[in-house]
Amino acid sequence: MKHIKLIALFLFIAAPVFAQTAPPADLISIEQNFKKLDVLGSVLYVAAHPDDENTRLLAYLAQEKHYRTGYLSLTRGDGGQNLIGNEQGELLGLIRTQELLAARRVDGAEQFFTRANDFGFSKNPEETLRIWDREKVLGDVVWVIRKFRPDVIICRFPTSGVITHGHHTASAILAQEAFTAAADPKRFPEQLKYVKVWQAKRLLWNTFNFGDTNTTGADQFKVDVGVYNPILGEGYGEMAAVSRSNHKTQGFGSAKQRGAAVEYFKTILGDAPKTDLMDGINTTWGRVGAEDISTDLSVITKAFDPEHPDKSVAALVKLSDKIDKVKDDYWRGQKTRQVNDLIAACAGLWFEAYAEQPVYAVGDDAKIVAEIYSANILNFGPINIGLTGGSDSDFGLSLTSVDGPILQAGELKHEDLGKMSFKNITQPYWLELPHKIGTYSLVNDTLAGNPENPDKPKISFSFRISQNKWISFQREIVYKYTDPARGELYEPLVVAPPVTANIEAKDYIFNSNQPQTVQVKLKAFTKASGSISIKPIAGWKISPDKIDFSDKSKGEEWSAVFTVEPTDNQPKTSVFTAVVNANGHDFSMGIKTISYNHIPSITLFPPSETNLINLDLNIAGKHIGYIAGAADLVPDALRQVGYDVHILTESEIMNSDLSVYDAIVTGVREYNVNNRIPFEQPKLMEYVKNGGNLVVQYNNNAGLLVGQVGPYPFQPVNQRVTDETAPVTILDPQSDVLNYPNKINNADFDNWIQERGLYYVSNIDPKYQTPLQMNDPNEAPNKGSLIVADYGKGRFVYTSLAFFRELPAGVPGAYRLFVNLLSNPKK
Repeated sequence: MKHIKLIALFLFIAAPVFAQTAPPADLISIEQNFKKLDVLGSVLYVAAHPDDENTRLLAYLAQEKHYRTGYLSLTRGDGGQNLIGNEQGELLGLIRTQELLAARRVDGAEQFFTRANDFGFSKNPEETLRIWDREKVLGDVVWVIRKFRPDVIICRFPTSGVITHGHHTASAILAQEAFTAAADPKRFPEQLKYVKVWQAKRLLWNTFNFGDTNTTGADQFKVDVGVYNPILGEGYGEMAAVSRSNHKTQGFGSAKQRGAAVEYFKTILGDAPKTDLMDGINTTWGRVGAEDISTDLSVITKAFDPEHPDKSVAALVKLSDKIDKVKDDYWRGQKTRQVNDLIAACAGLWFEAYAEQPVYAVGDDAKIVAEIYSANILNFGPINIGLTGGSDSDFGLSLTSVDGPILQAGELKHEDLGKMSFKNITQPYWLELPHKIGTYSLVNDTLAGNPENPDKPKISFSFRISQNKWISFQREIVYKYTDPARGELYEPLVVAPPVTANIEAKDYIFNSNQPQTVQVKLKAFTKASGSISIKPIAGWKISPDKIDFSDKSKGEEWSAVFTVEPTDNQPKTSVFTAVVNANGHDFSMGIKTISYNHIPSITLFPPSETNLINLDLNIAGKHIGYIAGAADLVPDALRQVGYDVHILTESEIMNSDLSVYDAIVTGVREYNVNNRIPFEQPKLMEYVKNGGNLVVQYNNNAGLLVGQVGPYPFQPVNQRVTDETAPVTILDPQSDVLNYPNKINNADFDNWIQERGLYYVSNIDPKYQTPLQMNDPNEAPNKGSLIVADYGKGRFVYTSLAFFRELPAGVPGAYRLFVNLLSNPKK
């Protein structure tokens, strides 16, 4: 990744500094951190997705045993469904990254990722490892192990023998390979410029009892992780529920569990534990030949006065001096950060850095301020503050005191630090480059593992706390503001292009030579002049060639409109790319902000692109009623082809004349997520019986809210066709849904993405037609992707085909088939 070059604030940096957010400084955290400082052990948990982690075990390891604990999720959960919004793919991965970080803030573990992309459900590890690029992802796992240096590695899933998601099995296979590879200097030797080889003591499988699958056994190693922690005032089942409930896009709100909870472990590689997970591993200060540190720490802990935490500072400073002399660089670094945080917490020392505005254009100056506060009776000084203007120049403000401390106890200092500029845009590092289906492309392989950009703009602080002792920290530069309803809030600092260009629609559908207008919404993030143009596209006429703009002010928004028309009748899909020349530099980026209350705001800069799709498409009917489901972008896709789509409310379903709609469509998982659907269902069936056309998209087999979705019985089941190229057999060529108003053939199933469909139906009543059949390799043919039945004067359609993915992706054949589902020739 291109590193953001910024002007940095420092307060006399005398030792290495470590990036962090302001840690908790309450008495409970202080007591927990005293215990953690005395433990030198680490555990890495490995699985495939957000939500795969055992949050109760992570909380127990981090908060009860005080090990450095990490969760390596090979993917960011990009391929799942979203139960709280309409973000899919990369956008969903961004949200789930933040949900995992929120979970880790609860259970105390750290979070890591590889470059692997969650490309959707996979039925076997062979397919997964082929699509992921096995060697690249294995290299990332090895890199994380060599950096994190776990004593014990724990897998959530086995390498074979249990039928599960291919990603799950692949995560265990890669963990097993990495266990050995991380210790082999011949494997990934390019990493050894930055890290050392590392051999973990053991690799365990955390066996489980999920539903009908029980892999635990009486002969396996066991740990009760449901114990109660009186300092925290809760057990780890309670903490785990809060942690897991952060997975809101997956609907994983969890009830708090109390009491014993036994976890089981099977040894895969290394020595098997007999009495403790850390059998054979020295987790005391004796590990690094510094037993006296543990002795001193015990004295400090016993003497700790909760009414006057500052009385422990002097002893902690002396302890820090001893930690500085530890020869093991890994544990010296870990424990230096921990003791510094303890010193700051006991001293009541608090400090942050803010930008004056939330967004700056790349290259612009940002005004930065710092606040520093000493809550307890200790005084600090001198403090030297300076602004560095680059690699070879220092200038700015210096704060010193000849007569006494510069920071008095109880004093809040507000310092204007001047200005700094940012040279690169704050794009998530794994989205900087175009990528394949299975893996993200990284500018630098050393970025792997990081949950977020490691080079976020930061400010470095160093405080002299004794004659010869400085403690150093870093704080991320953030934007802080007050919301009238939510109070004081923090948001990440955003560095944007000078001007962004958002194209109004994701796809533009053409089914004739008639021109369409494409509106581009522009926004300036600095004073800007220039132009916007469209890259030439063969087979399309675009006018005008460019549109100029001048003297746009920061924050100003305006639109540019282009007319586009195909030059022939040939079906084709082309990429329409807008290029903004702002102040002499070209940019081709839009801006997208994702906001939910449970995570920080996310801003990214997707390519300023849309698809121009010229297809042979006939449309029958005009008015569509739509009952929104989960993660639903289908209504916008239908509007693109000319339908008048109205989102139906419960009141309209129950009380209005539904016959005005040529078709009514229910969104994905409607029968799982809409608690009112049991009351609405009779009205929908009445609509069909009286001549309406109801199209129901897929639902999960678990958690159906009605006993029978259609007029005749069928059952959604956990069956899917994950190969998006799987051949489709047309069983009933005369079926209306394959002929009106578009003649469907095998070419209409070309270029589908991610999967054919999911949660197909079984036990299908004979009154339903099953016009299509398909299957994944080496599986039996499946007729459950699409069923159709006449009912009364109308028609009922249920489809498990993944239209919710295919339509927003602009798949031509998906549009043609879905239009047919909306069109009943008998109406």
